[in-house]
Amino acid sequence: MKLSRVNTLLMLAIIGINAYIIVLPVMPAVVFWYKSRHSNTVARLAEQLHPLSAGSKPTAPDATGDRIVIPAMQLNQPIYQGPDARTLNKGLWLRPAGSTPDKGSNTVIAGHRFTYTNPRGTLYFLNKVHTGDEIGVFWHDKKYLYRVVSNNVVPPTATEIESATNATQLTLYTCTPLWNPKDRLVVTAILEPGGQP
Repeated sequence: MKLSRVNTLLMLAIIGINAYIIVLPVMPAVVFWYKSRHSNTVARLAEQLHPLSAGSKPTAPDATGDRIVIPAMQLNQPIYQGPDARTLNKGLWLRPAGSTPDKGSNTVIAGHRFTYTNPRGTLYFLNKVHTGDEIGVFWHDKKYLYRVVSNNVVPPTATEIESATNATQLTLYTCTPLWNPKDRLVVTAILEPGGQP
């Protein structure tokens, strides 16, 4: 009798763990869908890039330090600097080999597509960003406005995505596809004319 109960509990635990492993990666998609239909998140983030009142200073919501705002993917996240890939465990990582928005050239930011631990996936919806979309980077209390010019999938050996450029650009990348992350999804954006203060 006791063995039967133990077997039942073990079976329920196995089912619960498997459900967690299967359902958790699709939960961000469900939340994104719900927010896009029942909240004004995109409009609020877009206002951070283009304040409605003429004299208002552009600041990201809950602005504490350097941040990136991408209305198309409902993203407003801090940018972390660090010497190695362990920084990805905090969130979006400003790659040390790249530049910074105030210095021009190629600012490169990487982030996880999905993890079972925090951060769950800061760039989960990078595939929702398309040519023409706006990206705002709030860097040292200044806003830099970029416009997306391309999104591509490249192999992980394509290190040229981090190379210096003559144009002032922003490069974002993450692993793809979601279920078998063997490549990199890369979004490139160019600084808008007048895109910096």
